[in-house]
Amino acid sequence: MSEILQHEKEKEEDRVASESSSPANLEGSLDTAARQQADHHLVRKIDSRLLPILTLLYLLSFLDRIMNSRVPLPTQDLKLSAPAYNTSLALYFIAYVLFEVPSNVIPFSFLPLKRFDPQFWLPSLTLVWGIVSVCQGLVTNQAGLFGIRFLLGATEAGLFPGVIYLFSVYYIRRERRARVAIFFGGAALAGAFGGILAFAIGKMEGIGGRRGWQWIFILEGLLTILVSLIAYFVVPTWSYKAKFLTELERERLLSKLDGDTDPAHKEPFRWVYVKQAFTDHLVWGYALLFHGYAFALYSLSLFMPTIIADLGFQSWQAQLLTVPPNTLAALSIALAVWLSIRCECRAILIIIAAVVAIIGYIVLLTATKPGAQYAGVHLAAAGVYTGNALLLSWPGENVAGQTKRAVAVAMQITFGDIGAIAGPNFAGHDYRKPHIIAIGYLLFSIIVASYLRFWLARDNKDKDAKMTEESAESIKDRQRLGDRHILYRYVY
Repeated sequence: MSEILQHEKEKEEDRVASESSSPANLEGSLDTAARQQADHHLVRKIDSRLLPILTLLYLLSFLDRIMNSRVPLPTQDLKLSAPAYNTSLALYFIAYVLFEVPSNVIPFSFLPLKRFDPQFWLPSLTLVWGIVSVCQGLVTNQAGLFGIRFLLGATEAGLFPGVIYLFSVYYIRRERRARVAIFFGGAALAGAFGGILAFAIGKMEGIGGRRGWQWIFILEGLLTILVSLIAYFVVPTWSYKAKFLTELERERLLSKLDGDTDPAHKEPFRWVYVKQAFTDHLVWGYALLFHGYAFALYSLSLFMPTIIADLGFQSWQAQLLTVPPNTLAALSIALAVWLSIRCECRAILIIIAAVVAIIGYIVLLTATKPGAQYAGVHLAAAGVYTGNALLLSWPGENVAGQTKRAVAVAMQITFGDIGAIAGPNFAGHDYRKPHIIAIGYLLFSIIVASYLRFWLARDNKDKDAKMTEESAESIKDRQRLGDRHILYRYVY
C-alpha cells in the first residue's frame, strides 16, 4: 500500500507544479513547495495515527464474524438442530442490518458518535463485542448461541460506518480511497489470519477442561478486549480538536477539508439531511451495489475452508489453504486502488473485478480437478474482495454534507448486508447453488455500477454547463445542497 500512498503524493506534486509553472506563479513557487511538503507530512502523521489502529479493529471485527464458520461447533455439545448452525450465522447479519443505520443516525441526533466522540465510541463498541466474543466460547446450548450471535452483530454494526465517517473528517476526497482500501484490507488479512488461528488454537482441545472451539472464541475475545483498551488512547477525536495535531496542523487540515467542497466545521443535525440521503437515487445505487457484492463476499469468506475441504483436502489443510486466496485478494486490492488513483476511474474497475469473480465461480462450477477448482477460489476471492474495497469508499467520496454522508454510508452497509443474511442459508448442495446465486448477484452489481457511472458523469456535465462566475460558494449553500451544489464534482 505504500506505493499507492506514494503515487498520491506524486499526483499532488504534478498538480501543484502545473499550477505554479506560469510566470505569475513562479514567485510563490517556493512557498507552494513548502506548503506541499507540510501537507505531505500532515497526511502521513494522520495515517500513522488512524490507519494501524482502525485497520486492526476491523480485522478483529471481521475475524469475529467469520470464525464461527471456521470452527467446527459440535452439535452434541450445544444441542444444535440440523439447520441451527446456518441460522446462527444469519442471526449475526440480521442484527448487523437492524443496528447499522441507527448507529450512525442516532450519533447525530441523540447519543453516540456525534455527542460521544469517536475516541470513546469506537473503542467502546470494540470492548463490548470482545466481551460478547468471550461469552460465545462459554455457551452451552442452541438458545445461548443464537442470543450471542445476535448480540455480536448488534455490537459490531457501528464500527465500519463510524470509521468511514471518521476518515471523511480527516482526509479530503481523493485521499480517502486508498485509506478505505487499506482499512478494508483487514478483511482479507482476517481471512488469512483466521485460517491459521483456527488451526493453531484448535490444538488446545481439552486444556482447562474446554474444547478447542471454545478456546478459539475465548482467546479471540480476550485479544479484542485488550486492543479496545489500547484504542481508548490511540483512536483520535474529531479533527477540529485533535490533540495529536498542532494548532497550525489543525488549521491547515480544516482549510484543506473546507476547500474540498465539504465544509470542515461542525454541522448541526437536521432530519432534512437524513431525508436527502433516503431520497437520493445515487445513495440507493451505492447501497444496491454493495448488496450485489455482499452475498458473494460473505458466502465466500464464511465457507471458504469448507469449499476447499470439499475439493478433497483434510479439514486442517483446508484451513491453511485459505491463506493464499486471501493473500492474493489483499494484493489485488492494492493493485486495483493504485490503478483507480492513476487512471482516476472507479466504476470500470468495479465491473472488471466482478467479471474476474464470475470467471472464478464458473471455474468452480465446471472444473473437475481440485487444482483447477482451487484456482477458481483464487479468482473469486481476488474479484470479490477487490470490488468491495473499491465500492465501499464511493459514497464517502461522493456524498457531501456530514449527516447525509453518515447516513449514506450506513445505508450502503445495511442494505448490502441484507444480501449477507441469505448467504449462510445456501450452504450445501456442493455449493453449486450459492455459486450460481453469487454469479447472479455479481451480474446485478455490474448493472448497478454502470447505472452509477452514467448518472455521475451526466450530473458532472450538467453542472459544468450551468457554471457561472457568480456561482454561489457560501458555506450555508454548500451545507444545504451538499453534493448537489454546482461546484461539487462526483468521482466515477
